[in-house]
Amino acid sequence: MRRDLALRLSLGLVLAWLAAVGGAGLALKARTDRIFDSALQETAERILPLAILEIEADRYRRDHDREDRRARRGDGGDHDEEDDEDDEDDDHRPRVVPRTAQAAPHDEYLTYLLRDRGGAVLVLSHDADPAVFPPDAPEGFSAARDHRLYTRSAEGGRYTIQAAEPLAVRRSAMFATLGLMLLPLAALIPIALLGISWLVRRGLAPLDGLSAALGRRGAQDLSPVPDTGLPAELEPIRGQANRLMARMGDALAAERDFASNAAHELRTPIAATLAHTQRLVAEAPAGPLRERAVRVEGELKRMARLSEKLLQLARAEGGGVVRAAPGDVVPILAALADDIARDLPEGRVAVTLPEGAVASRLDPDAFAVLARNLIENALRHGAPGTPVAVTLTPAGVLRVENDAPPVAAEALARLTQRFERGGSRADGSGLGLTIAASIAAAIGSELRLASPIPGSDRGFRAEVAVAAA
Repeated sequence: MRRDLALRLSLGLVLAWLAAVGGAGLALKARTDRIFDSALQETAERILPLAILEIEADRYRRDHDREDRRARRGDGGDHDEEDDEDDEDDDHRPRVVPRTAQAAPHDEYLTYLLRDRGGAVLVLSHDADPAVFPPDAPEGFSAARDHRLYTRSAEGGRYTIQAAEPLAVRRSAMFATLGLMLLPLAALIPIALLGISWLVRRGLAPLDGLSAALGRRGAQDLSPVPDTGLPAELEPIRGQANRLMARMGDALAAERDFASNAAHELRTPIAATLAHTQRLVAEAPAGPLRERAVRVEGELKRMARLSEKLLQLARAEGGGVVRAAPGDVVPILAALADDIARDLPEGRVAVTLPEGAVASRLDPDAFAVLARNLIENALRHGAPGTPVAVTLTPAGVLRVENDAPPVAAEALARLTQRFERGGSRADGSGLGLTIAASIAAAIGSELRLASPIPGSDRGFRAEVAVAAA
């Protein structure tokens, strides 16, 4: 989520910046065009009167010189054949000739050309290409051959000036300006992206704390989620989670109460019925009647065990299995192992206890239920006559192992589910490992199963960490 949010924000920022740069580029182009057009117009309008003045002055000088020569001839002055030839040349030479504006050599980005009414070129700048200036260009601004033109006439159309500027010059100026704008942005974008990533991490840090707090909870912990300083936008998540857990707690409490009450109410009638059946077995003569009574006795004992397991499961899932102050569980396990081994052949239960104490937050009764279910499960499903190894390590890990055929991985993953037997035909309720897993979850631990035992091709191992965290 954090990475996706940072990526989306970063992408949005980059797109916003690109859009801003694009808008700035359009505005810059419009502004640049206005500035260049103004300069083009100003240039043409400044050159036009100067060029006309120069042309008229040149015409006046030539006319005056010719009149002087004719006057000298009319006064009877001496004249030679060269004067006659000059007059003849003046009579036949064009009134005007194209003139190139004199300037020091330089790169000319703005060129101009002056024409008369007939379209004859009178004046042009030194880099001007007459082909760029169409004679029929309209007054004002126009475009021709990748140039921007400005055309202006004077004296009733007697003179027309055209100024031209390559559009490439404008594009180059605009791109250079945009480049200067983009260079700081190119440096700021990585900084902004790092800032966004840091802000996202900081803003979602309370959410990480909430996630970690929920992950540390046991399966039975449905208490309200505490305030971890979530941002206001995420606070509704905590509220909805608390309401959901409250509804789940109510539903689970109702289910546990029903199972507990049903199992408790069944204990007395089952015990009474079992007593009558055992008396019937004792008094019935040998034969079919006694055999049926024995089978009924076995079923009643199984029902009694199931009722007891249901009570244990209800307690394991209902809370009350954790005590406030940790206590030593070594004596509890020793006493429990002795109690179970009393009715079994010697060596059937092999117990290994640490020399020191092992502190656990489990209630003593809950720890006894946990250990008893693991040991009874190992005895019931192990190979007949083989020992069951019960070990409590100094680190607080309770481990129970037996000698049994390996359990398939698919069945092993389902063994902590209710009434799951993993294909075993042994007598049992199918709740022992479920109860053990529920008690382990209450202290934030986990029941771990392995089959075969690591380092062997047979066996079944169940272990759970019971030491206080």
